[in-house]
Amino acid sequence: MQTLSTILVALVSAEHLYILYIEMFAWETKGKETFKGSLAPELFKPTKTLAANQGLYNGFLAAGLIWSLLIEDHHWRLYVGVFFLTCVIVAGIYGAVTASKKIFFVQALPAIVALVVLHL
Repeated sequence: MQTLSTILVALVSAEHLYILYIEMFAWETKGKETFKGSLAPELFKPTKTLAANQGLYNGFLAAGLIWSLLIEDHHWRLYVGVFFLTCVIVAGIYGAVTASKKIFFVQALPAIVALVVLHL
């Protein structure tokens, strides 16, 4: 189970690195494709700075999850992993309620699965 939980935490962190990339560096290109329908096309340019700020926070989530994978002490690895996965879940639920229900399935659900497996 430890191998599976490591893979799942790594996948959630990779997802957040990808979100960081879209929001910080490709907001007006890939961001338009990814968030099609959520935001009017003419709003991507004026919201570029806001998206970059949001991307930075996704980077912090990814960094915390990667950090958890590097911790050798089993208990601290679990505690740090639980904390950052919970942050991802809360962000995903908030995004699903306030922006798009799709966010729950793309962001929160993978983190919930990883959190459950982490506890097995």
